[in-house]
Amino acid sequence: MMLCNQIRTRALLAVGLLLTVISHTAAQDSLRKGMLSGEWRTYYQSTHNQGTLKDFYGLATGGKLGFQYAFTPNLRAGTILYTSVNLGIQDLTIPDATTGKGSRYEKALFDLQDLNDRWIVLPGELYLHYTPDKHDLRVGRLKVESPFINPQDGRMIPTLGQGIWYQYRPSPEYTLQLGWLNAIAPRATQRFYAIGESIGQHSVGRNPDGSPSQYAGHTQSDYIMVAGLSMQPWRILNLELWDYFAQNIFHTLYLKPTLHLKNMNTAFSLEWLHQDREGEGGNAVDSLRYFSGKHANVLGVQLTQKLDHTAISLGYDHVLKGDRFLFPREWGRESLFTVQKRERTEGSANNHAVVLTYERLFSFKKQKLQTVTSLGHQWRPSVHHPAENKYGIPDYTHINLDLFYQHTHESHLKPEMLLTYKWGHHNVPDDPGFVLNKVNMFQINMIVNYHF
Repeated sequence: MMLCNQIRTRALLAVGLLLTVISHTAAQDSLRKGMLSGEWRTYYQSTHNQGTLKDFYGLATGGKLGFQYAFTPNLRAGTILYTSVNLGIQDLTIPDATTGKGSRYEKALFDLQDLNDRWIVLPGELYLHYTPDKHDLRVGRLKVESPFINPQDGRMIPTLGQGIWYQYRPSPEYTLQLGWLNAIAPRATQRFYAIGESIGQHSVGRNPDGSPSQYAGHTQSDYIMVAGLSMQPWRILNLELWDYFAQNIFHTLYLKPTLHLKNMNTAFSLEWLHQDREGEGGNAVDSLRYFSGKHANVLGVQLTQKLDHTAISLGYDHVLKGDRFLFPREWGRESLFTVQKRERTEGSANNHAVVLTYERLFSFKKQKLQTVTSLGHQWRPSVHHPAENKYGIPDYTHINLDLFYQHTHESHLKPEMLLTYKWGHHNVPDDPGFVLNKVNMFQINMIVNYHF
């Protein structure tokens, strides 16, 4: 009964907000200053595990409703309300009987902190947006786009930030970005957390000594500073440089040069990521510390060939031996060359990975089908070596098929489908805890998006 009352209350608040926005928009329609927009999304996801291990299912519907008001051509205010409703096709609070572990993927459609909560409502964006010539300044709750802090919106509610984000673009060849954040709303949660508090809202893995990580709720950090520079000093060369400073946790530098060859259809890219621990790494106590090492490095190379309606790329990454590459999963999805949907490199050291990706656009009379197929392999350290394998993931091969459909006369409707299969290799131990939701699994994702 209490849950039903909470749902009714939230529904009334959401409807009230919608009516207020619509009436305000109508009043300002003649001045064309107000704009209402949104997205309705329904998402089905199922993970099919090996043998008698439990399969998990999730079905959510919801989306976002936004309103933007223009005070002047260069000054706007906006707000976006996000929601996700659990349609209850499976009780995700019931774990697998063999391992005692629950869903890894499906729960991220809902409230990770309370799977009994059937309805998330998050006032996720509330901002001022100022855009004088060559400048772009946003203040408030907003989406942040960068290689390692980003919406990672492959579920219902994306990751969002709170703070200041500035962009300066003096010419098409140069873009400078500066950001300061004091709070994060991690994907699949329904509130903003202080920077240190946000770390550990998702999976925490193991300490280097093998004990369960305890940094959730014990990480001390007040802010993140971000600087990004994208430039094209010559026609054949692009350079991206990003700097992330998480106060009292780490300093991360990311460099990505790209050389374009053969009439710009062939690209050769390198990437280097370097991390240093900052201050206490999150906590002065070793067992409570998030950034446990002192330094970490990732090196990568990628070759991309573009043809008519087609792109093929081959990428390789190596996390060097030593300390683990760590970047909070609550802040975004890492944009390394070998990252595929439904798995990450973060949390590993002494790791090798290779990914072949094939993209193809099929065009029919009034329809388009974008396909992205990726085949990758990860050579991981032993799951019994937590200092180099934080989440206990064995060697695996990973294949994804991603489909995006669009019809000319139904441009607002954008269905998607993602099929994933991962199978483990020689170092998979005879322990289902290292298999469930990690390897020897098949996953189905079916999404219907309607934009308005």
